[in-house]
Amino acid sequence: MTETELTSGDFTGATDPLRLFADWLADARRSEPNDPEAVALATVDEEGMPNVRMVLLKGFDERGFVIYTNYESAKGREILATRKAALCFHWKSLRRQVRLRGGVELVTPEEADEYFASRPRGSRIGAWASKQSRPLESRFALEKAVAEYTARFAIGSIPRPEYWSGFRIVPLQIEFWHDRPFRLHDRLQFNRDEAGGWTSRRLYP
Repeated sequence: MTETELTSGDFTGATDPLRLFADWLADARRSEPNDPEAVALATVDEEGMPNVRMVLLKGFDERGFVIYTNYESAKGREILATRKAALCFHWKSLRRQVRLRGGVELVTPEEADEYFASRPRGSRIGAWASKQSRPLESRFALEKAVAEYTARFAIGSIPRPEYWSGFRIVPLQIEFWHDRPFRLHDRLQFNRDEAGGWTSRRLYP
């Protein structure tokens, strides 16, 4: 890992973007009033048009950043087609932003099962009842589907649908942004090198 000389307080000595992200996420969990794990997920559809929506980060480590979804949803289909995605975290209370992009891997069935089992029962029912991103004729149709699956899984555990699982975004680039007066913001970009380490450089605001 190549260390770039850094001078600003937030970035001083930062050589590992994942460690820096962990510190910033911990700060956000203390300061953000709602959903510090909320993140904008960007994908591209089959016509090359970009798509973005808010999702929740459900885990991250040295392997990457994990989200879960219905693989038959718009984002699921788009990620499966390209195996690429980008994320953008914005913590307004801290005046900080983190952007990252890279390839996408599927989480293991065991990982997906473990997370699915941790969800509230109603959310697990919802995963079965919702044909995510597809046309819905009425709210009643959704409520009817929820009632049907609630009855179906009235007793015992609720299995994970085959079409519901997780993606791991494996970052090739991570950029940290911190608001500064007069729009002279701090920007620090990390890029993964061929050996799997990271190089860093500052960017003009």
